[in-house]
Amino acid sequence: MTTLTVRLSAIADAKARFVEAGRRALAGQTAEAVPSVNFTSYDDMHRVLAPSRLAIVKALAGHGALSIREVARRVNRDVQAVHRDVTTLVNAGVINRTENGIEFPYDRIHFEYDVSAAE
Repeated sequence: MTTLTVRLSAIADAKARFVEAGRRALAGQTAEAVPSVNFTSYDDMHRVLAPSRLAIVKALAGHGALSIREVARRVNRDVQAVHRDVTTLVNAGVINRTENGIEFPYDRIHFEYDVSAAE
């Protein structure tokens, strides 16, 4: 099962993961590539992955490439509105645009973030 990991973390955390992967590669160690999208704030994550956009992702999951018109039909929404949402999802790296349409090439999304009380 392929999973897209959505992280909520600071840029420094993303940089540290990148540096560690580089260090391991230089040391000849293999590292599993984990497809992921990183957001630096909950507001950004929620803006991109709003419920209407997650409905698009769910409509795409497991179906290969689909046309925007077909996705709009599946989520029962206007084609222009779905097109705008698809553009946001493509730009964020959540879905892909291919020559055959748009696709979500994963089986699921895993959200990875912590929420703590203000101190």
